[in-house]
Amino acid sequence: MALPLAGQEWRHWGGDAGGQKHSALRQIHRGNVGKLKVAWTYRTGEISDGSEAPSRSAFETTPLYVDGVLYVTTPFNRLVALDAETGKERWSFDPQLDRTKPLNLFISRGAAYWTDGKARRIVYGTQGGRLYSVDAASGKLDAAFGEAGSIDLRKGVAETWPDKGYGMTSPPAIYRNVVICGAWTADGEPQGPAGDIRGFDVRTGKLLWTFHTVPRKGEFGYATWPEGAGKDRAAVNAWSVLSVDEERGMVFVPLTSPAYDYYGGDRKGDGLFGDSVVALDALTGERKWHFQTIHHNIWDYDLPAQPNLVTVRHGGRMVPAVAQITKTGFVFLLDRVTGKPLFPVEERPVPASEVPGEQASATQPIPVKPPPFTRQVMKPEELTTVTPESRKFCEEIVKGAKFGGLYTPIGLERTILFPGTNGGTNWGGASFDPATRTLYVNSMDVGMTFQMEKRPEGSLIPYRARGARTPSSRFWDNNLYSCQQPPWGSLTAIDLDTGTFRWRVVLGEYEELTKRGVPKTGTPNLGGSLVTAGGLLFIAATNDGRFRAFDKDTGKQLWETRLPASGHANPMTFAGPRSKKQFVVIAAGGGNKYNATFADTLVAFALE
Repeated sequence: MALPLAGQEWRHWGGDAGGQKHSALRQIHRGNVGKLKVAWTYRTGEISDGSEAPSRSAFETTPLYVDGVLYVTTPFNRLVALDAETGKERWSFDPQLDRTKPLNLFISRGAAYWTDGKARRIVYGTQGGRLYSVDAASGKLDAAFGEAGSIDLRKGVAETWPDKGYGMTSPPAIYRNVVICGAWTADGEPQGPAGDIRGFDVRTGKLLWTFHTVPRKGEFGYATWPEGAGKDRAAVNAWSVLSVDEERGMVFVPLTSPAYDYYGGDRKGDGLFGDSVVALDALTGERKWHFQTIHHNIWDYDLPAQPNLVTVRHGGRMVPAVAQITKTGFVFLLDRVTGKPLFPVEERPVPASEVPGEQASATQPIPVKPPPFTRQVMKPEELTTVTPESRKFCEEIVKGAKFGGLYTPIGLERTILFPGTNGGTNWGGASFDPATRTLYVNSMDVGMTFQMEKRPEGSLIPYRARGARTPSSRFWDNNLYSCQQPPWGSLTAIDLDTGTFRWRVVLGEYEELTKRGVPKTGTPNLGGSLVTAGGLLFIAATNDGRFRAFDKDTGKQLWETRLPASGHANPMTFAGPRSKKQFVVIAAGGGNKYNATFADTLVAFALE
């Protein structure tokens, strides 16, 4: 029986509006995945290693596939339409991103698709702070949208801060005629552009509603801030991907910590809606419920990933739920309608801060189930022994350092922080198999080495976090080997009915260590997975330049290939309209924060 069109296409960044990252396609399956070959490649021509432009590039896109065409966003924020069977370019749109301004990375993770059955639009935001509506057939701007095809997203949230960054790296969400946008914002100082969530009319670009992520006087949550502390507060934004429940008309928002990330003496208290999953009415922006995953975040543990909208068996019935994965290694499984946890969440005591003026929360919410999927503490005796050189390097880092567990505040002396600021897990998020109600999460065990230091007199806040003398302040050596015993990267299958692990395997390897006889260590990884009805779990993500397929039920690796560079992106799949072949596509760009090798290649695989 042929699949309906929706089952053959990939119209949303996460496969569906709820971000399951699942495909019903099964032409590629356990028995033939070993025969996958490259069908075509497409090169964007966009690479920045930071030597000329002020920022490095990261090719993190997940294409959309609609009606025979792939829609791809590039690191420099171009939008490209490709013939899905051949990879041949049909058209491209260039918003002329200013490449002279320093950014964290040149990056765009994707776009959104909208149609009313007649008009067809690709809608996406740029790091320059504009939202564009592009005709899907021609690549021309939609003249009826905003100012001849785009709107200024800085208007209403960032005009007071002309020199501070604001834009979009993730696609917007769309429900009916409403385009719903989060943003990345400057978070290095307490004040800056607002992280408000906003809904715009998809036809005109008109602002329809605004949800204040830092509540204003008279709004719910205002009392969780000291008097005046919320005014002009930076961050509390959603730089990651939003999810939509199309049946209930709800949008689910993963919010970040308030600024500044590592010191909160000027914002004592829980500070809603920092680090909360917030459910909003998609048509009005009205808050339905929220759940705060961290109180008074002083570790940069943003909610980094799209909330997965899932259905699980709980208490003898099928329950619509939200699975929110975190940098800290927890999965919060919440009732989708009420926001109540399906498994108990306990408020457990955590250490106090020694930093003058700081007031860490006395407790933090800890889910009883599922168990953590990443390392949350390290002991001195767990220091690496993978090579003598790495051991020696890491011994110097830990001299005099404090080894704390999860939610130990960064101290005035060097503190070993687990997980690190990239997790755990990050923006790639989890995939979900509705047949077995299994959540698949890739994670890394890469800590950080920080201490708080006094800032100059007259600064807005008295302390800032300073990293140890390692690459990127991460707890690794100059070869990027983590300073603790492996594994350093994992792939975990979690049964959401029971809150237990089905299986867990090491993800990634350092080839040079393997050749020296070191068991597979796992590697840092950015990007996520794709699960299919063919019984497969596809994932690149690792910084070893490999693309892999696993048996979704057992975790056994069934296929592996080498990419032009590491694929720090999420794969997607579709059925070709002419050949009827199933294609699997991954962006291989390398670079980012973990690689010296850069590429600009979109790679499509199919059976021979």
